[in-house]
Amino acid sequence: MSFKPTKNIWFNGELVPWEDAKVHVLSYALHYGSAVFEGIRAYKTQDGTKIFRLKEHTKRLLNSAKIYRMKVPFNLEEIMNACKLTVTSNDLNNGAYIRPIVFRGYGDLGLHASLDEEVETVIAAWEWGTYLGSEALNDGVDVCISSWSKIAPNTIPVMAKASGNYLSGTLVAFEAKENGYDEGICLDSNGMVSEGAGENVFLVKDDIIYTPPLSSSILDGITRDSVIKIADSLGYSVFEKEIPREQLYLADELFFTGTAAEITPIKSVDRLVIANGTKGPVTDQIQKVFFGLFDGTVSDEWGWLDSVE
Repeated sequence: MSFKPTKNIWFNGELVPWEDAKVHVLSYALHYGSAVFEGIRAYKTQDGTKIFRLKEHTKRLLNSAKIYRMKVPFNLEEIMNACKLTVTSNDLNNGAYIRPIVFRGYGDLGLHASLDEEVETVIAAWEWGTYLGSEALNDGVDVCISSWSKIAPNTIPVMAKASGNYLSGTLVAFEAKENGYDEGICLDSNGMVSEGAGENVFLVKDDIIYTPPLSSSILDGITRDSVIKIADSLGYSVFEKEIPREQLYLADELFFTGTAAEITPIKSVDRLVIANGTKGPVTDQIQKVFFGLFDGTVSDEWGWLDSVE
C-alpha cells in the first residue's frame, strides 16, 4: 500500500523537511538490519486526534533497542512528545500512521562495532489506510500457510521489533501474493502456528478464543494485548496455547490483529473456507469495541488514547 509524503520528519530531536531526512549509504543499519521500530496509529475522534497506546508502543521501542544494545539518546517522554509533534506539524487531523525508528548510523561497519556507536532516532507520520484493505475489515482475507518457517527463539530475539526480523516477513508476504493470497501465516520451528507476515493470529472455537503464545516466536503485539483485554471485558475466555496447523482449518472464526492490519477477519486458509466464509460474531463484537473507542460509542476504560494537542 503506497502513501503520500507529508511535510516534516522528526530527525534526532528536530523537525526537518521530508525530503531532507537522509542517512549515509554506509550506515550500519542499512548493511546489517540493525534497527528497531514501531508502528503506531492516531485516530480522529470526537475529542480531537488521539494516539492509540502511545506509551506502550514507546516502551516497546526502547525495550527493543535495549535488547540490541542501542543507547537511545531520548527518554520515554521525549519520544512520546516527538510522536505527537510529528502528527500535529503535518496537520494529520484525520488520523495517521506513525513510524518511529531507532538505528545504528554512519561509522564503523564491523560487526563488532562499538556499543557507543552513534544511534539515530527518527519519527515519520503519514495517512495510511488499513494494511490489508478497508474492505477486508468486513469481507475478510484469503491466506495460506507459508513454506517459510518463523525464526527459532534462540536465533534472533523476536520480542524485539527489529527491522532484520522482517526479512522473513517479506518472504512470507511475497510468496502469498505470488500464489494469489492476501497474506501468509508461518509456522514456528516446532511446526505450530506462529503469526502472519506482520500480524498476530487469533482463533475462535465454540466461543473460546485462542492465540499462539510468545514461545511460538510471535511478536508481543500491542493490538494483540488490546484484543485479549477487550475479549475479557466481553466475557470471553482467551487462552494462549500452541495451535497446530489443521486447527486453523476447523476454526469457527479466525482473525489477524496488528497496528497496520487493525482487526481483520480471515475467510479462508489454503483455499479451505473458514466456517461460512464471512466475518464471525465474536470478531464482529471485538471490532465494534475496538473501533468504538475512536468513534465515541465505547468509553476508553483502559486509558489507551493519548491526545496529540
